[in-house]
Parts: sequence; C-alpha cells; structure tokens
Amino acid sequence: QVQLAESGGGLAQAGGSLRLVCVASGRTENGYLYSMGWFRQAPGKEREFVGAASLSTPSTYYADSVTGRFTISTDNAKHTMYLQMNNLKPEDTAVYYCARDRSLRVWGTKEWKDATWGQGTQVTVSS
Repeated sequence: QVQLAESGGGLAQAGGSLRLVCVASGRTENGYLYSMGWFRQAPGKEREFVGAASLSTPSTYYADSVTGRFTISTDNAKHTMYLQMNNLKPEDTAVYYCARDRSLRVWGTKEWKDATWGQGTQVTVSS
C-alpha cells in the first residue's frame, strides 16, 4: 500500500503564490510505472483535474484553467511531487488532493477514479 500526504496549503491573496507538496510513503517501489496528479474540489462542486506528471519521463499535462500559472515537478528520489501555483485567483480556492496511479491506466486522462488519494490540503485565495 502507498500513502499520500499533502501539505503547503493555506491562505493567499489574488496574484500571490503557494507551493503544495505531496509525499508518497509505503510501497513506492516501481515508481516509474506510475503517474502522480493534482486534483481540487471547491465547495458544492465536483472534483476536477488540475495537472499530472509522469514518474518515468519529464512529462506533464494540465487543465486549461491553470495552464501557464501552475507547474508540477517531481523528485523521484524523495517520492515527492510539487505543485507551484502562481498568479492565484479566487476561483482557485479549493481542497487540493494528490493522486497516484499506473500511467498505463490514467496518463493523458482527467479521470483517476481508481487512484490512491491523499487527505487533501485547503487552499484559500482572497480577492
């Protein structure tokens, strides 16, 4: 079993920045077979895809709403994924979750229903 733990959420002003961190622990062997992603869920809304990174190649893809503002990076040696969020907007306010799943199953998609999920971290952006 793999466990995921997010951190780094908090309060930011519009136009500001935050960096979220997701650390994987437990059975992280064969990590190159996996991708990790960020999702978010705002109050009263469905969970939505933010972006994802491959753990075997330096490849990423993002939702249109965050492209150019958010950047995902990974440190495979530390089993860690980062989400650098710049130029934050009030509509970015949500609980942010990280996820991990087999690349063959999810790469390129925005639906990771069978992934392993973290507990989430709150991001609040004030106007």
